Amino acid sequence: RADPQRGGVNSGAAPAQATARRLRDEILSRFTKGVSRITVADDPDGLLGEEGVLAMLEARGFDVLFFEDPVAFRFAYETRFRTVWDHGETFDLVVVGSDEETGLPFDLTAGAPRVSLRLDDFFANLSPHVVRELDPADRDRLFAVQGEAGRRPLGDDETRDFVLRRLFGVAPETVHGPADLLVLLLERHYAGRRFPQSLDDRLLRRLCRKRGLGRWPLPTILPDREAFFAFLEERWPLFLARRAGGPAQEPADAATLRFPGLRDLPFENEKVRVYLDNLFVEGFVKPVEHPIVPYPAEAWIQAGIILGGTDTARLRLERLLQIAGSRIPGHDDDHRTWRRFARSFAETRAALLALDDPGRAAQHDFDQLERKVDEAFAAWLPRRYGALSSLPPFPPVMLHHVPHRIARDMAKGNGKTALLVMDGLALPQWVVLREELTRQRPRFSLREDAVFAWVPTITAVSRQATFAGRPPFYFAGSIGSTSREPALWKAFWQSKGLSARQVGYAKGLGGRGLEDVEPMLGDSDLRAVGLVANTVDDIMHGMQLGERGMQGQVRQWARQPFLADLLDRLLDRGFTIWLTSDHGNIEAVGCGSPSEGAVADLRGERVRIYSDETLRDQVAARFPKAKKWPPLRLPEDYLPLLAPGRQAFVAEGKTPVCHGGASIEEVIVPLIRIGRAAP
Repeated sequence: RADPQRGGVNSGAAPAQATARRLRDEILSRFTKGVSRITVADDPDGLLGEEGVLAMLEARGFDVLFFEDPVAFRFAYETRFRTVWDHGETFDLVVVGSDEETGLPFDLTAGAPRVSLRLDDFFANLSPHVVRELDPADRDRLFAVQGEAGRRPLGDDETRDFVLRRLFGVAPETVHGPADLLVLLLERHYAGRRFPQSLDDRLLRRLCRKRGLGRWPLPTILPDREAFFAFLEERWPLFLARRAGGPAQEPADAATLRFPGLRDLPFENEKVRVYLDNLFVEGFVKPVEHPIVPYPAEAWIQAGIILGGTDTARLRLERLLQIAGSRIPGHDDDHRTWRRFARSFAETRAALLALDDPGRAAQHDFDQLERKVDEAFAAWLPRRYGALSSLPPFPPVMLHHVPHRIARDMAKGNGKTALLVMDGLALPQWVVLREELTRQRPRFSLREDAVFAWVPTITAVSRQATFAGRPPFYFAGSIGSTSREPALWKAFWQSKGLSARQVGYAKGLGGRGLEDVEPMLGDSDLRAVGLVANTVDDIMHGMQLGERGMQGQVRQWARQPFLADLLDRLLDRGFTIWLTSDHGNIEAVGCGSPSEGAVADLRGERVRIYSDETLRDQVAARFPKAKKWPPLRLPEDYLPLLAPGRQAFVAEGKTPVCHGGASIEEVIVPLIRIGRAAP
């Protein structure tokens, strides 16, 4: 089968990997190694805030420090850089900021060479207003094809048309009817592309001028991926009823539809069907019960019908294995590609674990897939992970970015927010939670994404970073404990203008009802609340039945009323909800315990932490496949030794469910925005 995510979408755009380095090379050519300890980069357009540029700068021996907060900047400079220079080590530092706008410290930057980076320098004939709105990674691709725009400077709308057509493969002039429009929407939303609002506005204006498209709810479903999938779900039963020739089981009155307007979609179009069964198999669109469809129906129709039975579940698993196997990212892919793939891989694992007996062939195929994924992720992570923490937090890439995104939403008028951290929740377990939540509360609206946790993937590191809104380097004094989380959370929001009384925090939730948080949530002054539910982590640490038992117990807990009731209570009281996790988990196999006694500062099953490099090296010598993880944005004396592969530092033969390492399930965790769909 053709994979619609490998071909079709963005087919008119230049391949990202073939062109991304060209703009990066132009930017990197502005920096010369060994000229000065400090180089100041004036970068108002965020050209350095791109994963590939940062990774290549670091590979060439530069470290990058963004000037955003004077106190944090001075702390980082004095502890991470000046003391190292004082000990005779040499490396070059790029300080990103502007004297005029940010007030860079004169004592640090006086006499430093200056590099000015402006979009106009790289995109002379395209509108800088439009290019500035693009994701930094998309600018790389645009740079390579901009010559096709001609030598005449383009205006704003001309630039938008060029970007839509040449960068994203979206050509409104090729839309001649409902089938063309549906394919355009499927290509975009299946690939998870989100356009800047000005591009969506331009595309919407051009499409709405087309004859025959006036009954489509385009203002809603064009920019909003979740709304588009909900629109498909609402029209799918009407299509099944029409095809079967029987009475529709769904509302016949268009006024009762959530998305009024066009009722019949061209699902039978050949180009549409390429996407449709994948949407059902991967869980983007929910299948429905509809017994009046005659059987045997085509496979693409069966994918959208709840047939039940083990055979159907096995067929779905086979399709998921095929899809995931064809999309394993490579070492040059960016973080967005890995985040999307992690969700697909989680759906596949959840489908496997849902079967008591998936069959020898399916288990073998999954084991092969897992091995390939582990190899690819282990090769990618050390090369790119160090740059992720320096990326802009909009959209969030790492856990410490999440509070910044929430704060920006609040500044736009979303007055109350709740951050719910599900301690230890991995993406495959989120699949289970999602199924149970949508069953209990069909009107919940779940906007799903994923972010990177901190390595080592342990609570004291990753959860503190989440509530602090900063990398672990900034809370070195409490990195071995979670006791300062309330203070870090409160300090973050006070820096954003809230008072201490407007900020709340509670942990240890999930084992009982809402009595532990009810008094706090009833406080009318409360505007930002951080909540920690520990049940998933508690299940994990007591698990004796491996990952299959883990999935089952998480499902049993999700069927209890606590989580749905908590989300209801928060929504009823006007909170915008963000759900995430501090780390995931895996089923590991024991490779032996180091038995180093009091030498290790932390003796986890997937990670050991040392404060002395010699001691870590001694233990690593006994476990040659273990990974000595560098202190990337960690305190300098916080030195992790990660267990190899999917192994754990426990007795050989044991198979604990645990965390602390750098597998894809431990590192990439869910980020979900929860609301209610309109009635």
